[in-house]
Amino acid sequence: MFHSFLIKYAEIGVKGKNRYLFEDALIRQIKYALKKLPGHYSVTKTNGRIYVACPEEYDYDDTVDALRHVFGISAFCPVVCTDDRSIEGIRAEAVKYIENNYDRKDFSFKVDTRRAYKSYPLTSMEVDAEVGEAILQAFPESHVDVHHPEEMIHVEIREQTNIYSRILKGPGGMPVGTNGKAMLLLSGGIDSPVAGYMIAKRGVILDAVYFHAPPYTSDRAKQKVIDLAEQVARFAGPIWLHIINFTDIQLYIYEKCPHDELTIIMRRYMMKIAELIAKRNKCLGLVTGESIGQVASQTMKSLYATNEVCTLPVYRPLIGFDKQEIIDRSEEIGTYETSILPYEDCCTIFVAKHPVTKPNLQIIKRSETNLSEKIDELMEAALASDELIVVGK
Repeated sequence: MFHSFLIKYAEIGVKGKNRYLFEDALIRQIKYALKKLPGHYSVTKTNGRIYVACPEEYDYDDTVDALRHVFGISAFCPVVCTDDRSIEGIRAEAVKYIENNYDRKDFSFKVDTRRAYKSYPLTSMEVDAEVGEAILQAFPESHVDVHHPEEMIHVEIREQTNIYSRILKGPGGMPVGTNGKAMLLLSGGIDSPVAGYMIAKRGVILDAVYFHAPPYTSDRAKQKVIDLAEQVARFAGPIWLHIINFTDIQLYIYEKCPHDELTIIMRRYMMKIAELIAKRNKCLGLVTGESIGQVASQTMKSLYATNEVCTLPVYRPLIGFDKQEIIDRSEEIGTYETSILPYEDCCTIFVAKHPVTKPNLQIIKRSETNLSEKIDELMEAALASDELIVVGK
């Protein structure tokens, strides 16, 4: 059983003098991901390497799963660490590593040595040869293949010696919390959870807002969105989910505005409310799951009309994705099966039969003047209905 993991990162390594800030943020996120598991995990940083030391008794699969959900980790390796840097000690530790971690020993291998201390008495190639010889002597059924080995045995000589062969893929990206905070417009569909995942992967903390329309949308639809937020929070950390009662605004728009403009006008008011909540919570932008041309409200002219009500930037990480690409990503992150549950959200309940695809902004604004009598009052009521749920704590 391994009792340590070596954490590898990619982008953080090119951050120059600020790298330590990103490393510290990554360590915080690793600790957060592991705190729900039993036992005490120790996360330490030394000379460009991050290590996770595991409790004496721990669940390997649960630990691997937790690390797979930490943005900023490009890969991680179950590793054997020893303080012995002598070549005799390294040879013995490598043989023990093979003995304990491989059921069959008749594989081809290559030894790859990296030395942080260039003053080490042997070169990397000499260490490769010494360790390879020890493995061949201990396991004569194995053989060296420097071009296409079945197993790559890595030896790192640093303040300690690390030996590993398994490299597990992490999610990549940047540690959450290194790039500000944004407000995600979260629906019960496939797209918006993926958009939230992709923005969080760039280091952004997420808040979220969901527009609920009882009795036209059920409590099951609301729970579906909470479940999606929980699934995104596995990667993004805790999410403050604001649930807004949008029914009265939708009915008023339905009563007062042309039906082919319903989707655009409703969307504009959703963006207005989301922005007000975002500013109250010090968010630096809005995030949506829109993709150009996917539906009537996502044509270029429709997006232009929607954007016009916002002063904060609107981030659309899926803007160039086609639907299958979004589905593939939702399956990858585990949100797809929840997203396709048959509980309608407010956008689909009040959709127009023949929505305008090339809205004229001036005409849209003229139609919105029909709402002037009550819309401010209804928006205040919607904001007052805010039900806050913190998911992923």
